[in-house]
Amino acid sequence: MAKKSFRCKLVTPNAALINDPVTYASVPAWDGLIGFLPGRAAFLGRLGVGELRLEMADTEKGQGGSRSFVLDGGFVRMADDVMTILAERAIPVESISISDAEAESRAAENVKDPAERTKAQNRARVMTRLARESGGKI
Repeated sequence: MAKKSFRCKLVTPNAALINDPVTYASVPAWDGLIGFLPGRAAFLGRLGVGELRLEMADTEKGQGGSRSFVLDGGFVRMADDVMTILAERAIPVESISISDAEAESRAAENVKDPAERTKAQNRARVMTRLARESGGKI
């Protein structure tokens, strides 16, 4: 019988955010989204800016569900049914309000370096979309 989940670890320089079984992960690589299922071959890749979507596995603690994060740079490694995401920045979607996302957009416009401004604008767009989709508070 095929394995139904794999371990996902999400770590930033400030915190370990996730260390749980998941059934699927959609990861924002620097060149597009990559989907991961249990039993996937080994993989090492660079993260971009975008939404990390995790389908959590059912456990003895309860039913799974979905979790999303805004990721901004870092690396992802998949080996032996363990995904490790080392993100420069990871923001849980449930903690983003529409006003936070709008403030991020305004701040992005003031970034001087063109490459950094583009990255900040992309992060702000993702935050705004996810805040609106999740019903973020104003």
